[in-house]
Order: sequence, then structure tokens, then C-alpha cells
Amino acid sequence: MFEALSSKLNGVFDRLRRRGALSESDVQEALREVRVALLEADVALPVVRDLVARVRERAVGQEVIRSVSPAQQVIKIVNDCLVEALGGGEGDDGKRGLDLAAAAPVPLLMVGLQGSGKTTTSGKIALRLKGRDKKKVLLASLDVQRPAAQLQLQQLAERAGVASLPIIPGQTPLEIAARAMDLGRRELYDVVILDTAGRLAIDEALMAEVAAVKAATNPHETLLVVDAMTGQDAVNTARAFQERVGVTGIVMTRVDGDARGGAALSMRAVTGAPIKLLGAGEKLDALEDFHPDRIAGRILGMGDIVSLVERAAETIDRDEAEKMAARMQKGQFNLEDYASQLKQIGKMGSLSGILGMLPGVGKMKAQLEDANLDTTILKRQAAIIGSMTPKERRTPDIIKASRKRRIAAGSGTTVQEVNRLLKQFDDMSAMMKRMSKLGQKGLMRGGLGALLPGSGGRRPF
Repeated sequence: MFEALSSKLNGVFDRLRRRGALSESDVQEALREVRVALLEADVALPVVRDLVARVRERAVGQEVIRSVSPAQQVIKIVNDCLVEALGGGEGDDGKRGLDLAAAAPVPLLMVGLQGSGKTTTSGKIALRLKGRDKKKVLLASLDVQRPAAQLQLQQLAERAGVASLPIIPGQTPLEIAARAMDLGRRELYDVVILDTAGRLAIDEALMAEVAAVKAATNPHETLLVVDAMTGQDAVNTARAFQERVGVTGIVMTRVDGDARGGAALSMRAVTGAPIKLLGAGEKLDALEDFHPDRIAGRILGMGDIVSLVERAAETIDRDEAEKMAARMQKGQFNLEDYASQLKQIGKMGSLSGILGMLPGVGKMKAQLEDANLDTTILKRQAAIIGSMTPKERRTPDIIKASRKRRIAAGSGTTVQEVNRLLKQFDDMSAMMKRMSKLGQKGLMRGGLGALLPGSGGRRPF
């Protein structure tokens, strides 16, 4: 979401680093470029003015100019100001995600415009609460405007493995909400998610309906769902809902799309409500907590290792990973293990998204795009391995010309792609064998250089 902004800001900071010593005019010039980059990223003008003013106040001074690494000091100040603009910094209690500290059943009211991803987000939150927080969740659709909206939420509930309120045709949103809360109390649900109707644009009828449901149910959280792709329109929507209904938090959807990111930077300042969750993709598990400090790190190319580790912990099968690690230590690694690795990586999302969480990788964006890193490559490789016989997967050395043609035909790929996969596997196998031969102590002595071909396990000079 922040790729263009990240690229521009890193360009500004790279030029600052190359200058070494900085004058006040250097800092002022850099801040002008930062201002332009923020405006081009669709950040609201008042937010840009405030952010740049705060950076200028802290950055233009003898303490920064005469510091050992003035460019790094300026970057740190920009980082701190971005964190504050995103809702972190001083006064941030560190709590993220949904607030469920209320008597059960806790009502969550979902509001927003039609097409913002509100119903899908309701399903995602239900799955998250059931799986991660072990909550008993009831989903209820109050949308009597959109055809099949109630049926859509019912199907999402089935996919998430949670209950949905039985559909009774002809009921009003207020009647449905009352029935949902009554069922929630009688059947001891922990959370009741109320998915309200949306409109293509904000109108008085929509606001009046949402306000009436809110007054009747007294929700502990009123979550506004906005589409990050709509830029400043998302900010205007958030402002209107906050003024008319009042929201406790914002969920931004489609953050994996080609959005410029300005809406996220503007939301807290414009509405006073924090962004609580980010939705990336249509899958029901594609939802994550919003952390201002981590997002600021991504924008400035510092990476987001914490989120990467958390995602890995949630998606990777620990027992399977430990078994594979033991096999690798013994130098035993076949194509079945490789296929298992591809499957685990695929669960974590797109490769470009994963690499974007690593520090400094943002600068290699062009090369990564040229390399065509995508989950489709993983799927093609998995298809190739799937077209092999069990014997071929365990002993790849037997795969010669005729077998390669059969595997390519069976997987819908080319012989060249089969050759490429086998070459990658050979390289990985060779490294595994060197690791096994060196052992842990040898690897620590020789470092990564000991794993390179031709090193013979010797310590590099």
C-alpha cells in the first residue's frame, strides 16, 4: 500500500545520507520533498502541514545538525512523527485490535459504504475471534437493502465455522438486531457481530438507520470499514460516519492493492478514531492488527520483522517444521520436503509481501518485480512435484529426459521449468549436505562463507 511513498521518502533520505554533514537548508530542502511525497500519496493537506511542521520543529536545530549522524537523526524524527500521525507515540497504551472488555454477549457493529468489504470483514473478524481468542461468535446480517446480503453472510459464517442468525424475511434492521442480541444472551454467545447495510454514497437514510441500530444495541465497538483504494474518499467517509454516528475504530480493507496509503496516514488525525485492523485479500484469514510503529517502519524501509515472525507462527506447522529441520541437519532432503516447504510459504501470503517486511528490501523493489516473485510460481512448482511419482520425489536423480517430458505435460508446464526446479533443488540439497558436514560449531566458525561452493568448509579469508 505504501510502495510509492516509501520509494520517494527513501530517495530523499539516501540523498541526505550521502551529504554527511547537514546544514539547515539541507534539512529544509529534504522536508519540502517529504511534503510533496506525502501529498502525492493522497495524505490530507492539514495532516501533511502538521506532520512536516512537527518534523521541522524537531529537526532544524544545532543538536541534530551537529550530531554524529545527522541524516539518521532526521530519519528517526520522521519515523517518530509518522508513528504519531498513525495513532501511536505518546499516550499509546500498546493495545491493538478489538476491545472485548464488556459483559457478554459483546455487540460489534459493522458500518460503512456498500462495496467497502464490510460483510467479508465481518466473516474475517468472526474467524479470528473463534480461532485466536476462542470466542463463541454469532454473525447477524441487518442488510435488507442488498439482494442476497443475508445469504452471503450466512455462507461466510459456514466457512468460518461460526453460527449465523436464521434469516426471517420481512424483518426490519432493528428487529433483526433485537433478535440477534436476544439469541446471543439466551445461547451464551461471547460476541455478536451486527453487519449493517451500506449505500453507494452517504445519505441521511443510511445514517439514520445506523444511528437507530446503535442506540438500540449499545455496541461496545462500532467499526467503520473503509476501502484503502478510494484514497481521500475513504477519509471523507470516515469523517461523515464519525460526526453522525460515532465510531470506535476503523478497519482498512484492500491494503494489498495499488493504494497510495494517504488514507491510513490521515484517518487518526481526521476522525480521532484509531485504525484497528487491516484486511489484505479475500481469504478469511487475511486480517491483521494495525501497529503504527510497524507501519512506519515499512514506509521508511526499515522492515517489519515482528509482524513477519507473528505471521510465520500463525501459519507454519511447528511439528512439521521440526521434523523437516531434523532431516535437514542429517543432510536428508528430498522433493517431498521441498513441496512441504512451498506449501508452508504459500500459507504466509505473497512472496513480495513477505519480503517487504524485511529491512532494506524496499530498495530492491524493481529487481524483485523483474524476478516475478509471486505465489503463482510456488503453485507451478508444487504442480510439477505433484506430477512426479513417489519414487521420483524421493530420488530425483532418476528423472531424465523422458520423465521430464511426462512431468511437464502432467503439470501443464515446460521441460525448462522442470529443469529449473530440479536445479534449485540440487543447490538446496548441496547446501544442506554442507551444513550437515560442518555441524553447528563448524558453521559458527566458518560463517555463511563456509556454505558457498568450493569453500570445502574452510574459514573464508
